[in-house]
Amino acid sequence: MTTLVSTPPDAARPRPTLKTWLMAVRPKTLTAGAVPVLVATALAYGDGVGRLLPALAALVGAVLIQIGTNFINDFYDFKKGADTEERLGPKRVTQSGLIAPGTVLLGGLGCFALATLVGLYLVAVGGWPIVAIGVASLVCGYAYTGGPFPLAYLGLGDLFVLIFFGIVAVTGTYYVQAGVVSPAAWWASVPVGAIGTCLIVVNNQRDASTDVKAGKRTMAVRFGQGFGRFEYVLLLVVSYVTPFVLYARGDASAWVFLPLLSLPLVVPPLKLMLKAQGAALNPALGGTAKLQMVFGLLFAVGLYLR
Repeated sequence: MTTLVSTPPDAARPRPTLKTWLMAVRPKTLTAGAVPVLVATALAYGDGVGRLLPALAALVGAVLIQIGTNFINDFYDFKKGADTEERLGPKRVTQSGLIAPGTVLLGGLGCFALATLVGLYLVAVGGWPIVAIGVASLVCGYAYTGGPFPLAYLGLGDLFVLIFFGIVAVTGTYYVQAGVVSPAAWWASVPVGAIGTCLIVVNNQRDASTDVKAGKRTMAVRFGQGFGRFEYVLLLVVSYVTPFVLYARGDASAWVFLPLLSLPLVVPPLKLMLKAQGAALNPALGGTAKLQMVFGLLFAVGLYLR
């Protein structure tokens, strides 16, 4: 179901500023793009195969895709009626009239274009497998909320994040540096993707009441908020169990347990997820983003040290 929502006419709309563009970027979500690259690069250097320039290019490309996806999400959630005056989360620039819808969409496509330019270098380094990864990432980034089969509206947003901001991002970053993907890289992608998916779970849990009106069939809408709480806990458990798997397999030293130091950061957002609803979950989103960054940094150090 699509809801038509009006925005101020162009003459009444304020000129976009750096502040409003930063609001559209959603800085707290950028950990989802940066952490996979940091983890994969630390692992590559720990294995003696790290390469700085491909790592930096992967970081820039991943962040550009993340920002582009955010812009396109901002545009399409407004167009489809998911973002309205009833919105419970942080202000969105399209819905609030701060930036014209077409400008936001062009910003997203521009980020994808820049990511493609960066990807050309990565293709030169890593070959045709990087073409497949890049094309799939861009298509799915757009199709997250755009196109005829928007993933987030079909309840596939969680799977998208797990795959592209976990498995694909970590193994792809490792591959452009090493030329192969080690078993450790596959395992390292699991907690990265799992905690990244926690961000989507919080977001969907908070917006369930408004998403259902817009026909956005997220997991929280399809299966209820009890399922969302279960999913959040399961993803956290998977994240903290994975270092034990890496150590048991001999793919990492005891330093891989460093992420356990981040466990106290789990408590505040987890308490909110288990008890709160609606706008009261906004702090859980920031808390989960903080957890992702701290866990990711500790995990990266643990994988680097042998």
